[in-house]
Amino acid sequence: MPTPPPVLGDGPDDTVAAFVRRACDDPGVVGLVLSGSQVHDGMPTVRSDHDLHVVLREWGASPLSELDGFRSGHLDLVVLTLEEFRRRGFPPEAWSRYAYVHAEVLLDRLDGGITAILDRKRTLDDEEAHTTAAGCLDAYVNQTYRSLKSYRDGRETLGHLDAAESVPYALETLFALHRRVRPYNKYLRWELERRPLGDERWDVGRLLPVVRRILADGDPETQRALFRDIEPLARAAGHGPVLDAWGGDLGLLRGVSGGGPGGRAGFPGSSGPSGT
Repeated sequence: MPTPPPVLGDGPDDTVAAFVRRACDDPGVVGLVLSGSQVHDGMPTVRSDHDLHVVLREWGASPLSELDGFRSGHLDLVVLTLEEFRRRGFPPEAWSRYAYVHAEVLLDRLDGGITAILDRKRTLDDEEAHTTAAGCLDAYVNQTYRSLKSYRDGRETLGHLDAAESVPYALETLFALHRRVRPYNKYLRWELERRPLGDERWDVGRLLPVVRRILADGDPETQRALFRDIEPLARAAGHGPVLDAWGGDLGLLRGVSGGGPGGRAGFPGSSGPSGT
């Protein structure tokens, strides 16, 4: 017999409350975690549902496993095992990690075990931060270099496309340099307003207009201004070698003469910027 769907209440809160009671009565459920807009103060709207993660001791331990992926106007369910919950948010599923940064534990049958797993996902440890920042910084420089080279050569439309693709890498780098998980775009303003990155360069009133201008038309000078802000922060965090591998090509990003041949390819072990 199929597992019945959650009972629809008069509103999202009633629907969620009824489902939480149902899950708490199920011995196969070891944890309930609420995420999404409901855990971001000021973000829910009248159309917002509740994103609920149901953690099972093991797969098949509860009939609720059949409800994985259930969605309605009130409730969005992710059902996963305890082991899957431990891995969730880490490679190759790193894209899902921000969902747990502000998540709230509604049920923890492991004497704090669910809370401990969740807390591990909230911030990047030193190794994660360093690895993420290094990789994304290199990708950011690559996209910006490609963009500015196209603008230099009169290919503005193509330069604009590369500029737009540089923005996600720039944001990933910026948050990783602060040991933070990059927020989903929906929550970028929320994060910058409520959890500032600690420098006026990254204030919401400064950073968002810069990002918007780059996305709007790829303005080369705006791209260079962003790079000039990110470079010293990256070097202070120990990523000088990533930048120095670009050699003279950084001149194009800094807005000084000398960018061009003799950059990355001149450094041992480097294959140079691809496609240059």
